[in-house]
Amino acid sequence: MSWWKRILTGDDETLAPRRLDYLNEGLALERQGDLEAAVTSYQLALRDEPHNTKVLQYIAIALSKTGRQEEAIRHYRRALELDEGLVGAHYGLAFLLLRRGDPDRAAEHLRQFLARPLRDPEMARWVDHARATLSGLEQGSLPGSESA
Repeated sequence: MSWWKRILTGDDETLAPRRLDYLNEGLALERQGDLEAAVTSYQLALRDEPHNTKVLQYIAIALSKTGRQEEAIRHYRRALELDEGLVGAHYGLAFLLLRRGDPDRAAEHLRQFLARPLRDPEMARWVDHARATLSGLEQGSLPGSESA
């Protein structure tokens, strides 16, 4: 290594371009409230790793928050194609489908979510919300649901 590189870098590692961590960048942008920029970062992360279910779920969440429900639904569905057991994707997709007026499919995803109970105490409110929503759907008492 040349003495000049050693002075600039402080070590003997070769200078190589570093890949940006678009996922963490997106998370930071989302925390700052810049949802559109977060979506862009997530899309770049997805370009690098098209089968990363974590990225697919984060982009779906951000798209939901920006009102782009159909795109969010597509990303949740893609994540579930890759891993049917993603409870978070079932949960998010259920409520998007419910907003879209599809209570039957929403109920299916709520059942999938509840079939794999989350053991994290912090998740209890989402489990309770899913149970209450599913109960309302089954009783036909939620908006968008129809009594049998």
